[in-house]
Amino acid sequence: MKPGIFRGDKYIWLVVGALSLLGILAVYSATGTLAFSKRGGNTEFYFIRHTGFLLIGLFFMYLCHLVNYRYFSRISLLMLWISIGLLVVTLAIGSEINDATRVLPIPVLGITFQTSDMAKLFLIMYIARYLAKNQDQIESPTAFWRITAIISIVVLLIAPENLSTALVLFSTCMLLLFIGRIHIKYIAMVFGTGALVLGLAGYALLQIDTDTLGNAGRIPTWKKRIESFIGKEKDSYQSIQSKIAISTGGLTGKGPGGSTQRNYLPHPYSDFIYSIIVEEYGLLGGLIVIVLFLVLLYRCLRIVVNSPRAYGAFLAIGLCLSLVIQAFINMGVAVGILPVTGLTIPLVSMGGTSLLFTSIAFGVILSVSRSLEEEQDADQKTKSQGGAVANA
Repeated sequence: MKPGIFRGDKYIWLVVGALSLLGILAVYSATGTLAFSKRGGNTEFYFIRHTGFLLIGLFFMYLCHLVNYRYFSRISLLMLWISIGLLVVTLAIGSEINDATRVLPIPVLGITFQTSDMAKLFLIMYIARYLAKNQDQIESPTAFWRITAIISIVVLLIAPENLSTALVLFSTCMLLLFIGRIHIKYIAMVFGTGALVLGLAGYALLQIDTDTLGNAGRIPTWKKRIESFIGKEKDSYQSIQSKIAISTGGLTGKGPGGSTQRNYLPHPYSDFIYSIIVEEYGLLGGLIVIVLFLVLLYRCLRIVVNSPRAYGAFLAIGLCLSLVIQAFINMGVAVGILPVTGLTIPLVSMGGTSLLFTSIAFGVILSVSRSLEEEQDADQKTKSQGGAVANA
């Protein structure tokens, strides 16, 4: 793409635009019931709120895409430690949402800040930096255990109140380590240990009588989700309503605003927004969302293949994987092939500060793309000048 207002990969810009527009339409439709219960029937409130956060996020995305991506390497370690500190503070004094202490209130502004979103962003930035700087010794066990220790700290701080986010972040980090040439035996060892621990924890959880625990935090929720997924209990209410929404959407859907399941489905504007999209826009609308994230993944893979610098390649693919995996897990939950989680679709689901960090992630990816295109243009210009001199 030639220099202009929007630089970098034009297809990623198109993906951002399409997801943002689809998100605005879906959120406006899905928040009708919430508006009547919380805002006295002001159906524009959440539409305006979501659009406002989205516009602020897109502004930050635009600014980030103008910054040379190598500056993000310099701030990643500092911001990661700040994020870890905020995760600790959140566990200690954070506000409770859906029986989980996940957010910190921001004074004066009257909004909450989900610290795990910040931690995810800067952890991936730091891993990209670490892999790029240690490529000459990347196959040593010392390099692996050092970075795994940092990953474990962040994941363990997120897990007590947001297990699904922690698991997705851990899987994304392991994939990035594999791409960064960490030996597969070390990654397999960690994955195997993690699977064993999760299996034992799940088995122990199923043996617990949650009625006797009193204030058990997220434990009853985890148990219900496991029982529902393995068939020990009937499908959860959310899963049933989600399947109804998807099954009644047909090929082309009921049309914008035509959803009926939004009145019954819990969190239709966030966790189950994909169900509302399929109900209103049909199978075609659902496929469009899938294709958009596949296009994002493909364009980021092209960045990795063409990038002359390891940091840019690791940064782009790491952030891309975190967005794409999260989106596909949300869609898998909606159609019933995965257990219920609290994960949202980036840029589509209603959000506050989460939209800002998602937008920054897109901005950083575009920054890598922009720098790559500028370097390629500079190389072509140099070759053209060299050819002109030779001909003279």
